[in-house]
Amino acid sequence: MGTLYYGSAAEPIHIEDRALAHLKVVIATKLRRNECFTLSWVHPEGDAPGRSTLWLHPAIPLRFVFDSAEPDEIQAEWILALANSANANGGITLIPELITPTAE
Repeated sequence: MGTLYYGSAAEPIHIEDRALAHLKVVIATKLRRNECFTLSWVHPEGDAPGRSTLWLHPAIPLRFVFDSAEPDEIQAEWILALANSANANGGITLIPELITPTAE
């Protein structure tokens, strides 16, 4: 389980490593362009039920911490889906990974 630290929030946000790796790509791209946007997610199992939304701004400190020392392989389709949601009015919505079936 990875961790996202945002601003001076007392509690970090726990997001599965693979999902956090994909979010990092999209978030870093948007912040590099000096864009502000929201990030929304459903609370993971074990946390209080519900969902949360953050307003992300380039001036607010942000840190991604991964449990695994090895980087996850990035799936282009998932990045594209997250980036498309980032450009919509609702901001980035953490959606489940899009699994592309492999031909056998």
